[in-house]
Amino acid sequence: MEVESQERARTGAVALSVDGLGRTFGDKVAFADVSFEIGQGEVFGFLGPNGAGKTTTVRTLGTLIAPTSGSAVVAGLPLNPANGPEIRRRIAIVPESPGLYQRLSVRENLECFADLYGTADPRERITRALAAVSLADRADDVCGALSKGLRQRVALARALLADPVVLFLDEPTSGLDPVAAQDVLSLIEGFRRDGVTIFLTTHRLDEAERLCDRVAILNTTLRIYHLAPGRLERQI
Repeated sequence: MEVESQERARTGAVALSVDGLGRTFGDKVAFADVSFEIGQGEVFGFLGPNGAGKTTTVRTLGTLIAPTSGSAVVAGLPLNPANGPEIRRRIAIVPESPGLYQRLSVRENLECFADLYGTADPRERITRALAAVSLADRADDVCGALSKGLRQRVALARALLADPVVLFLDEPTSGLDPVAAQDVLSLIEGFRRDGVTIFLTTHRLDEAERLCDRVAILNTTLRIYHLAPGRLERQI
């Protein structure tokens, strides 16, 4: 999988393309006229204040809610209701709250989600996913007894089961202590080295500088920046 992912990252192909996308709820504008492209293998940071529309953008691109304007191509497919099931097979979303079954073990959680995803060779995928997040020795632990940092690792393992074309990470270090946050960031750096395309929402500029090739700052509308050492450079 690593060699294939690195090859995809070198092709320059577009993993995610968004053109004038917007979402409203009645009179309230969640986000408007958002446009950008993310290349395969790129880590794209999505920053902004609370209420700026970051999570709503992720939910829209993840087919959980429909846009009210604009268009997008996600993992090679136009974003529309007909393509929703296939898009969901090609992407993975790790929300701020992991959403695991607390009474099940780590392995049982992954088995459950592998079944829901229709994952081929689930046992092998689960073994690889656990190894990728350094949880092979905790596979039989009940999720409800794990720390939040370890539960976030389980959520990352769950996301890897589908070998996603695009991985959406929504505030993956929110509420974690500094040591657990560093562990999660190290895992994300590993995904980056493997060529996984990552869409990362965060409040923390230091995380974006560490992980991302470019960042977008959303406050209803969007501005995109290249990351240079110690500063942001506006993309023209």
